Amino acid sequence: MMITFLNDSMLWWHWIILGIILLIIEMNLGTFFILGLGVAAILVGVIDMLLGTSFNTELFIWIILSLLSIAAWFKWIREPHQTDSGQSNYRLDTQGNVLEEIEPHSRGKVKFDSPVLGNTTWHATAKVKIAEDTRVKIVQINGQLIEVEPV
Repeated sequence: MMITFLNDSMLWWHWIILGIILLIIEMNLGTFFILGLGVAAILVGVIDMLLGTSFNTELFIWIILSLLSIAAWFKWIREPHQTDSGQSNYRLDTQGNVLEEIEPHSRGKVKFDSPVLGNTTWHATAKVKIAEDTRVKIVQINGQLIEVEPV
């Protein structure tokens, strides 16, 4: 009953307005997730304007385009992937100097040459003993703790 009603009353420009509303919501959120849904709605409006399709077809096209945009969002746009242990799988090239000696698998302190995630001074761990004033580079970031190794 509802789809029959929408089939008669849903016009091509309704899809474009829906897409613009979704794009405005996306501009306020900044996640890029809703961007694909808005673009899909606008594309459905254009397809309906050119071909005059039924609401069921329009809805099917919008769902398919939305699912494709969500898949693309998960593949390319979202935050860096996490490994099974929850560690980021990207490496940073920033180097720094050890301020407090780092014992194996213990914490020390490192001051980096340039900010890492907003700070230049971080608590750090290492798999080997690293003396004070030794140059180090980042191996990986584990939450709020950075693992380093000598350069």
